[in-house]
Order: sequence, then C-alpha cells, then structure tokens
Amino acid sequence: MRRGRGRRVTEADFHDDPFAGDDDPELGYNRVWFNLLRVQRSLGPRIARVLRAEGLEDPVWYEILLEVERAGPQGIAMQDLEERLFTPQYALSRHVKRLAEKGWIERTPRAGRGRGLLLRLTADGQGVEARIWPTYEAAIRESLGRRLGTDEAYAMARFLIRLYP
Repeated sequence: MRRGRGRRVTEADFHDDPFAGDDDPELGYNRVWFNLLRVQRSLGPRIARVLRAEGLEDPVWYEILLEVERAGPQGIAMQDLEERLFTPQYALSRHVKRLAEKGWIERTPRAGRGRGLLLRLTADGQGVEARIWPTYEAAIRESLGRRLGTDEAYAMARFLIRLYP
C-alpha cells in the first residue's frame, strides 16, 4: 500500500500521528471522509469476491436478504428497505429485481394507496443469508482482524454509527 507520492505505508504510520502537520484542525473531517472511501475501496473488492463465490453479485444483496428475512412472513416495504440500507431507490430496485430473478425474493404490489412493492423471501431464498453468513463473517474478520483488536472494532463501530443521518 502506498501513501502520498510513491511512499510505502509502514507499521510506523499506524502508531505515529500521520496528521500531526495539519495546520487546520478541521481537516480532520476531510481525513475521515477520504479514509472511509479508501478503506471501502481497498477491503471491499476482496470481500465482494468471497460473496460472489457464494452467489451474491453485490455485498448489498446480503443486507437485502437479511432485512427481508428479519421482516418475517409479512415482508418489508421496498421504501422501508431503502431507508434502512441508505440505498437509492433506483439502485435498490435493480438489486431486488436481480434477487427476484434468482428466485430468492418475491415482489408483490402493496395494498392501499400509493405505489410500492412488498418484498418477501421465497422458499428458495429462505436460509440463503444464514448459509452465506459464516463465509462472509470469516472474510470480514480476515480483512479487519489483522488491523484491529475487538475493543478497537467496537469503538470504531460506535463512531461510525454516529455518522448515520
């Protein structure tokens, strides 16, 4: 991994303060933003490959299946799923369509006023999330466990939750 212009990241970068020279303390917000993006781009593809090997084309598929599973037999409204996953409607619709084509989710029009879909797991979709979770969890642990202790992981998770809108 490289940092800056051609300089390799070393173990010291994780122990020293790499931002000690920042003149403006508000640059910290920029540091958070760009590091979140880079962490996702650096760790995400490996984890996505693991999920693709399990039949999930995108990591958000796991989250969709999990939320629909949690909703139970009554299902979940597409709009509610959109709000829970912070995923734009157009992208979520595309993913749900593909999951339906795979035979894991059924989409039915919602009763009542307005348009919308209700999502439920099909018989084939039940248990997919549970089957994939051990592989997904192992990939996450392998990617993060070498970099963070469990206390650090929980602390980081708490910080990240504060960033939700």
